[in-house]
This record gives sequence, C-alpha cells and structure tokens, in this order.
Amino acid sequence: MNNNTNIEKEYFNSPDVHQVSYKNKEIILVGTAHISKHSAKLVGRVIEGEKPDVVCVELDAQRLEALSNQKRWENLDLKTIIKKKQLSTLIINILLSSYQKKLGSKLGVKPGLELFEATKVAKKLDIPIELGDRDVRITLKRAWHSMSFIQKLKFMTLGIAGIFEKEEISEEELEKLKSKDVLTELMKELGKAMPVLKTVLIDERDSFLAKKIKEANGNKIVAIVGAGHLQGIIKKITNDEQIDLSTIEVIPKSSPWVKIIGWAIPVIIVGSIFFIGYNQGMQEAGNNSLYWFLANGIPSAIGAIIALGHPFAVLSVFFAAPFTSLSPLIGAGYVAAFVQTYFKPPVVKEIQSVSEDINKPLMWWKNKLLRILLVFILSGLGSVIGTYVGAYKIISNLF
Repeated sequence: MNNNTNIEKEYFNSPDVHQVSYKNKEIILVGTAHISKHSAKLVGRVIEGEKPDVVCVELDAQRLEALSNQKRWENLDLKTIIKKKQLSTLIINILLSSYQKKLGSKLGVKPGLELFEATKVAKKLDIPIELGDRDVRITLKRAWHSMSFIQKLKFMTLGIAGIFEKEEISEEELEKLKSKDVLTELMKELGKAMPVLKTVLIDERDSFLAKKIKEANGNKIVAIVGAGHLQGIIKKITNDEQIDLSTIEVIPKSSPWVKIIGWAIPVIIVGSIFFIGYNQGMQEAGNNSLYWFLANGIPSAIGAIIALGHPFAVLSVFFAAPFTSLSPLIGAGYVAAFVQTYFKPPVVKEIQSVSEDINKPLMWWKNKLLRILLVFILSGLGSVIGTYVGAYKIISNLF
C-alpha cells in the first residue's frame, strides 16, 4: 500500500509540481507547457493521485469552449465583431493562436491539451472544476488599449514579421520548448519589447489566477497553470497579497487627449474650409473640400483594391473615408470590412484554417477571413495617409 502511494506521489519530485499552504487549504500547483504531451500526462497523474475537492484550471469560459467545441467557428459572427469595432482584438487573437499552433504542430500536440485533459480527468472523477483565468476578451482589450499608437504599430510590425518568418526550429530547441509554457514565453519576449504587454498579459493574470485559486471551494485544490505563471502565483499566495479583481477586469478608458485630438481634426478641417471660403471665396472652399474628399477616398480605395476587396467594398470606402476621417467614432477600415463581409463572407473551412493560413502570404488574399482583415488594415491605412495629406494641404492654403 505504501509502495503504491509512493509511486503515485512521485510527481512531487517534479519541478513542475509545488505544494502551497494557505490558511486551512492545501494547494497543489502544476505548472505546464501549453504544447506538451508530458504536461498532459502529469496533469492526469496529479489529479488522479490527489483526488482534490476542486480542480482549478487556467481557462476562462471562452477558451474552454474553444478547446472543447471544435465547431465553435461556425458561430463566429463577423458582422457583430465589426459593429463592436473588435477587429483589432480578433487580429491579436489570431496572431497568438497561430504562434502557439505552429509550435504545437511541430511537437505533434494540440495547444492547450493539458488544460483540456485536466477538465476531462476531473469530470471522470466527478470533481468540480473552477475556471481561474480572466476572460480572454478582457485581457486582449486591456492589452490593446494599454498600448500607445506607436506601440500598436510596433506590435503589428513584430506580429506581421513573425507571421512570415521561415526560420526552422531545431530539435534541441523543440526539446526545450516541451518544458516551457510557450504562450508565456511569447509574452515574455513581447514584454521585453513592450513592458506594458507583460504587465497586462503576465503580471495581472498572475494576480487574477492567485485570487481565484485562493478562493476556490474546498480544502484541497489542484491548480493547473502555465509554468510561466508559477512563481508569480506562489509569491502572491504565500504573501497573502490583497488583490482587487475589479481593478484588472475593466477596459481602461482612452486618454482624454485621444478624444480631444480625434475631435480636433474634424473641427480644424471643417473650420479651415469655412475660413478659406470666408477669405478666398466659395470656389476655393469647394476646391479644398474636393481635395479633402479625393485625398481620403483615393488612398483608402487603393488599399481596398490591393487587398482584392469586393468592388462594393472599394466604392463604399472611397465615399465613406472622407467622412469617417472627420469622425473618431468609426474608421474607414470598418466600413470596408463590413461591406466585404456582407458580399464575400468566409466559409467555415476558411475560418477553421485561419491560424495556419495566416503564415502564408498568398493566403491573405485567398482566405476570405484574412482578406477581410487585409481590407480592414489596408483601407484604414489609406485613410490615415489621406487624412494627413489632406489636412496638410488645406491648412497650408490658409496662408
């Protein structure tokens, strides 16, 4: 009996398994790599060996649904995503998913396998499951809103560069990755370039996970978390750090200067045209208005054309860009993307393969979902260029 118990408890010799006491609770933390077969097996052994009162996993409802429901993509409502202006968040999500899936395919493991395995073993043993991670949508929105405009450009540049990177990973590097939480490693790398991302994606989630684990029901808790979160969680639990989740569950408001600048542009442009009309005559005001219209419409339409957007998407953004540029409420890219989605919606197969197709340059034009994102990005970029060109010309005509 003792020999069997010792065999079962051998997992405590693993550097990935830690025992922490908190008040009257025994917490067993299992650090995992999100693309590791070893982690999946370790998780199963620990839960079966400990038979805890509850299993807490580093998942939220959205990610659990993504792991358990392979047909979830069929319910993707792109029109709603566009109406809520969440395309930027979708792009970040796809970039992160693509990176993790790419490594997972090299190791022959489905990303998140060990987390899904934890839920399966817990259900088999009739052990309650508690989701310990923050809603992924809140995390991504906080990450996006926490970046400045320049940081967003830098992030997108790094992401696009990484998409098309053809560097092969050696066998030795793959072996090292098996013992790491790959998504956390990615976040650490991003954190070096942009510390604000590390704060949102690692530090805040350490706090969130620690709080949820401490508050989990039961005296014996097994918590399955990414290896990169282990030390942060252990520190916060052992120090009984006071954590207010309400402060890290809200989407930060944009700086008031963003709104001021957003509304200042239309006020300056419209005011300048009226001033030109007052001083130089209505014909000059008309000429400047036409210049503004063409300066915005043409580059936005060219962006949609380069993306091989539907003709109506091209026309819509040509006529919409001069007006959306005068409003901070909606961008030209969203107008083009919505029309593109209406006339050329992606099929389920294309949505399911997006995390693989995103790594292939030509597929950005062939995969309809990626083409919608390309229409959004390029037409929006054209509108930004047009706004600066048009504003410079009109303001220079004042003098």
